[in-house]
Amino acid sequence: MVKTIELQFVTDLGKIAKLTVDGPAEPVNATAVKLAMEAIIASNAFYSNYGSLVSISGARVVERNVTDYEIV
Repeated sequence: MVKTIELQFVTDLGKIAKLTVDGPAEPVNATAVKLAMEAIIASNAFYSNYGSLVSISGARVVERNVTDYEIV
């Protein structure tokens, strides 16, 4: 199974922009995630097609099963 943490931000255009990180440490420390998201917003290092990141919308761990098939 593949797990990612999806960080969701509100942009200055009122849209939701997502930043995903592979292999999150579990259990997820909500306080640490919030502090990291606030640092991302404060750094203004990311810009999305939906505008600049201005506030936190949420975060979630996404788990999915991936099966690769060799096609010859």
